[in-house]
Amino acid sequence: MSTGEVRAIKQMIVMVEFLEQPPDIGDLIIADSPDRAPLLVNSYMSETVAVCLNVRSSTKLYKGLKVEATGHGIEVPTGEQAIGRIFDAMGDPLDGKPAPVDVPKRNIFSVSGTSSDFRPGQVEILETGIKVIDFFTPFVKGRKIGIVGGAGVGKTVLTMELIHNVAKSGTGLAFFTGIGERIREGHELLETLTERDLLKNTCMFFGQMNENPVQRALVGTSSVALAEYFRDEEKKDILFFADNAYRYVQARNELATILDQIPSEGGYQPTIFSDIKSLQDRLSSNDNGSITAVQTIYVPADDLSDPAVQMIQHELDSIIVLSRKVAEEGIRPAVDMIRTSSSLLSPDIVGDRHYVLSVQVQVLMQKYESLRGIIAIIGENELSASDRADYAKAKKLIEYFSQDMYVTEDLTGRPGVYVSRQDTLKGVEEIIV
Repeated sequence: MSTGEVRAIKQMIVMVEFLEQPPDIGDLIIADSPDRAPLLVNSYMSETVAVCLNVRSSTKLYKGLKVEATGHGIEVPTGEQAIGRIFDAMGDPLDGKPAPVDVPKRNIFSVSGTSSDFRPGQVEILETGIKVIDFFTPFVKGRKIGIVGGAGVGKTVLTMELIHNVAKSGTGLAFFTGIGERIREGHELLETLTERDLLKNTCMFFGQMNENPVQRALVGTSSVALAEYFRDEEKKDILFFADNAYRYVQARNELATILDQIPSEGGYQPTIFSDIKSLQDRLSSNDNGSITAVQTIYVPADDLSDPAVQMIQHELDSIIVLSRKVAEEGIRPAVDMIRTSSSLLSPDIVGDRHYVLSVQVQVLMQKYESLRGIIAIIGENELSASDRADYAKAKKLIEYFSQDMYVTEDLTGRPGVYVSRQDTLKGVEEIIV
């Protein structure tokens, strides 16, 4: 293996000179420090000087330190031993258990060469048991769904409920990837999965907010690499949950700042488009299996027009918008039914009955929103009989789509409820007909 020497250190950036056989971009090199610090080759300043990232934030590095190339990139363990485990961005266990031994490993940057193949005749709807989601944004196997909202409106709770409801069917393998979120939320999710015996069908990766931006930027790629393995080699269908897609962009932006890259308009990194695409394009399906992705997207300052939020949304098939205004009214889940949208809500996918009902409900909700301003001024009694009737129906719908969740039973004291899609459609019909 080729060897090199540290030439300069700036925060998490380490300049390493290789006089012969420089490693490839994306390769891992190991410093000859007491902690054997791993460095990731990010780019090249010249033919011999590599710009490397200090993955573990090692403080044992210094100028003149020898390094050795490994000849490979970051690799994550694969196979059955990876199921039910928690890993970090480097593929090392976080659950206190020993690392899997004698298992094949997969380079996180190696992309599967199998082409995606979406065939309309193979559309399969995944039931979530959550009325507002099954009605407005039906989950279709192999597609991408985004849960969008500001801080504290229930994105993580809704994600945990979806994992509980969808993953418990045991028909596929669930993945959860924590990117830049609170450590407490990771612990709560682990406890929930353990209590409900769902960990046996789940793989988890964490790069939470206590980690440096290198690990937060890499953990999503590491998780996707293992999901691709199970899709292509084990022919499994994957449910891929990521919390939070915006934090991934944020971590990449922090790295761009450290690397002295000039920001683009809006203050984000100049590579924001390729950063998002490189991750989202790997969350795809093929003839071997499907990856159905559910991603939360934090909205800074509740601004849905934020460039990063908009760019992530363009990669998704369905957008579930959580509203602070709805949350303040005590409605859970706090879904904004007007701004929530799905390209999958069509007669070809959900059927004529569901599609027609969704159009009627959207019309009612739009009318309800416009009538609220009028009622605030003149009162409900001044409305026409038909307007009063429509307003009352809309209020019933809002109440109907509110639902108690299994993962909050301990907090609310109310048992969780699972409602099938057919029962949801029947309930909506009873209100609006």
